[in-house]
Amino acid sequence: MAHFFSEKELQHLYWRAGFGLSADELKKNKKYKKEKVIDRLFRNSEKENLLKTEISQIEVENKSLNAKQRNELQLKQVAKLEEITLEWMQQMQTSEEVLRERMILFFTNHFSAQVIKAKMTLDLHHRIRKNALGNFGEMLLEVSKSPSIITFLNNKQNKKKSPNENFAREVMELFTLGRDSGYSEKDIKEAARAFTGWSTDQKENFKFKPFLHDEGQKTVLGQTGNFKGQDIIRILLQQKQTATYLSEKMYKYFVNPIVNKDHVSIMATAFYNSRYDIKTVLKTMFLSNWFYEEKNIGVKIKSPIDLIVGLGRQFKVAYENPKSIIFLQKKLNQRLFYPPNVAGWPGDKHWIDNSTLMLRLKFPAATINKGIIDVEDNAIIMDSMSTTSNTTEGSVKPKLQNGSNFLTKKIKATANWDLFLISVKGKSKKDLIDFLLQPKLSAVAKKILEASKEENTKHFTIQLVSLPEYQLC
Repeated sequence: MAHFFSEKELQHLYWRAGFGLSADELKKNKKYKKEKVIDRLFRNSEKENLLKTEISQIEVENKSLNAKQRNELQLKQVAKLEEITLEWMQQMQTSEEVLRERMILFFTNHFSAQVIKAKMTLDLHHRIRKNALGNFGEMLLEVSKSPSIITFLNNKQNKKKSPNENFAREVMELFTLGRDSGYSEKDIKEAARAFTGWSTDQKENFKFKPFLHDEGQKTVLGQTGNFKGQDIIRILLQQKQTATYLSEKMYKYFVNPIVNKDHVSIMATAFYNSRYDIKTVLKTMFLSNWFYEEKNIGVKIKSPIDLIVGLGRQFKVAYENPKSIIFLQKKLNQRLFYPPNVAGWPGDKHWIDNSTLMLRLKFPAATINKGIIDVEDNAIIMDSMSTTSNTTEGSVKPKLQNGSNFLTKKIKATANWDLFLISVKGKSKKDLIDFLLQPKLSAVAKKILEASKEENTKHFTIQLVSLPEYQLC
């Protein structure tokens, strides 16, 4: 491995381990050797930085409320979830702890839950936040005891006389081993018996209720004993398949949607041998040569959160009304704390459909310059955003339009252009292309940029972030 990163490698690392980086950050990191850059990435993310949204005013027992009061409380809960969302988005956009924020985003999708109660949601978020760069086994136990997961996966209904298998099934299928990976229906049923009694009290805190727990012997994955829930988690962590499943999921998320089994095996062995130390598996990945191979750069479609936060970090975007971010999340189909199901967002090409394509392309210019982009051929753009090809032919003609429109009125954002232009002063057009776009340019994009006579750095930058290539990282 070479001693220093190239600019492209640095950008690749920071888009995958964080949310991109500014020109000044790129310049600063270029002077450090690879190992030091990666070490600083981890050291800068040591703080947990818990969210501070106040929720005590809505901690009310529903049993004391009438129907009208319950409805009012529900509306307050939704509003409070928006506050939590906006605080987290602000933290992702401004924090130096980018790797921790990235891992929180990853594990929030791994431990997918939707409960419209601010206390439960914030509790689960903080359990993930505290453990995001720690030990996966400890996080798994913490998350499994969270009222949010217990409620969302119906473990309150899991009682010794009438077991509910939903929680036990998802712990195996989604949290540890992966679907159809060496466990049977009997293993699920027996594990469900071990989790009986894991519930919550009236104040929505975890509570083990021994009178609901099945004390009998259970046999799970070949082991027999008078197991409780924590014993099942221990047994699941003993299976190397758990390390393999998680490593493959991390590979798809951080490296490439197309899995290289040899690389996953290297990650899984390091993860398992470290007893599930998250830092170890991440460093194994970030310090490898294959992580920076050309075939892994610019091949992932940015999630809506990556797109919003990444643009915000690069251009220091400020929103006149922060709730514009909630609007964008809804329209782009990734609203934090509202996953589509227990499996979370599938990501990659699933981010792009007819309802999100045009908004994604118009969003950058509408945000940083109050302009929009017209694109004449949706199919060509869809193809050019494919993670398997960056050589699309076709006729895409972006055109900046001035003036107000629905999107700019709805977003009402401003970028710190003075700061951005100072940071890129002296950069050529090629430098700007390399800085703002991760993938190789498609034939279409090359034609557009070759035909561009734009000499103004600001306007040329807007052209670049309006290309389909900006949607990739």
